[in-house]
Amino acid sequence: MAPGKKKILLNAFNMNCIGHINHGLWTHPQDTSTQYNTLEYWTGLAQLLERGLFDGLFIADIVGVYDVYQQSVDVTLKESIQLPVNDPLLLVSAMAAVTKNLGFGLTANLTYEPPYLFARRMSTLDHLSRGRVGWNIVTGYLESAAKAMGLTAQVEHDRRYDQADEYLQVLYKLWEGSWENDAVLNDREQRIYARPEKVHKVRHQGEFYRVEGYHLCEPSPQRTPVLFQAGSSERGLQFAGRHAECVFISGQNKAATRHQVDKVRASAVQDGRKPEDIKVFMGLNVIVGETEAAAWAKHAEYLSYASAEAGVAHFSASTGIDFSEYTLDEPIQYVKNNAIQSATRILQNNDWTRRRLLEQHALGGRYITLVGSAEQVADELESWIAETGLDGFNLTRLVTPQSYVDFIDLVIPELQRRGSYKTEYDRGTLREKLFHAEAHLPERHTGSHYRHGLNTGNSHDS
Repeated sequence: MAPGKKKILLNAFNMNCIGHINHGLWTHPQDTSTQYNTLEYWTGLAQLLERGLFDGLFIADIVGVYDVYQQSVDVTLKESIQLPVNDPLLLVSAMAAVTKNLGFGLTANLTYEPPYLFARRMSTLDHLSRGRVGWNIVTGYLESAAKAMGLTAQVEHDRRYDQADEYLQVLYKLWEGSWENDAVLNDREQRIYARPEKVHKVRHQGEFYRVEGYHLCEPSPQRTPVLFQAGSSERGLQFAGRHAECVFISGQNKAATRHQVDKVRASAVQDGRKPEDIKVFMGLNVIVGETEAAAWAKHAEYLSYASAEAGVAHFSASTGIDFSEYTLDEPIQYVKNNAIQSATRILQNNDWTRRRLLEQHALGGRYITLVGSAEQVADELESWIAETGLDGFNLTRLVTPQSYVDFIDLVIPELQRRGSYKTEYDRGTLREKLFHAEAHLPERHTGSHYRHGLNTGNSHDS
């Protein structure tokens, strides 16, 4: 491999459902996504991705349904637009059992689950996977989720981040501060498994949470899972600068993506960290063939099964705007709300129409799509990395598992030949593999400050 050449990081982007990003393609005769509710679907995918030396499987999730478009769930149900959707965390044990190196980035909404219980679930998975777990931190954006969980309306955007900051404080106290590194003795002769003086009660009284108790798990390989985050609003970037180790963005061109990457890294510096303390990934579609002509033929085939309307219905939920109320060429009016701010930002000039959105969502989604031979795709991937400062990509599926098989069989060997992709896994936990550093949070990260004896405010008896 070429010495010193930046290696591209890769996550497979998926969801515990049928229709994820590129909608309508579940109808393709070779697509297997309707088997999402079987263990074999996920264990097979995990083994496939490990064969391709993927760094991780990034599993998205939502709580709630997409009911903004036409003010109903009709299109959502017909096209299975992330409905039905199963819990992503329950997949990890089975996939970890059939792999040794693949990481798992798990989306979980902190708004609706107490931090005390969530801390145990993630520590359990980190133990069972031997340190291969990451958490994609989300606060939710769907009104349907808020109402389903007993709220009258979604919490205001920036206020959700205030709550998230405190949620992370509680988790750091539990993961980092409750059990000291040498708390577990496991001594049969002395009949001492854990030393009481080394296990500390967490006391937290804040605006959103009150917690008094011991973390229920002994320290897992990473303690705190690798922290992913996807917010690109001003408040989201502030949160990322403090907490995130990996940030997921949605880019539309290289210049804008470079600006976005620079802002993410600047947010880390503002919080006393280094720019490289955050790895930045971009969502991407790839359609590759043995030749350019074969790739474009495959693209045309996929287009014939995709649903542009389903893609626009998904985007309606992301923006909180019902696009079905507009005629094809009527300018869509920007409305500020509590939906995804990065999604609504593109509408601020009021120059989008439903026709333009349908054209953008021709493949059922709005991510950039690379189409071509292995050499052409590799050229573009290297160009995106070089020109934007990205560290890697979250590779979507169009047809499952064909999209990943094609990429692994055609693109990966080409990238390896160029020295742009690893030829074997590094040893260690997910954090060690991604950052070539230790398994635990680095000292520059705010979470490390909660380790016992630093900033926990904990004591064993108090």
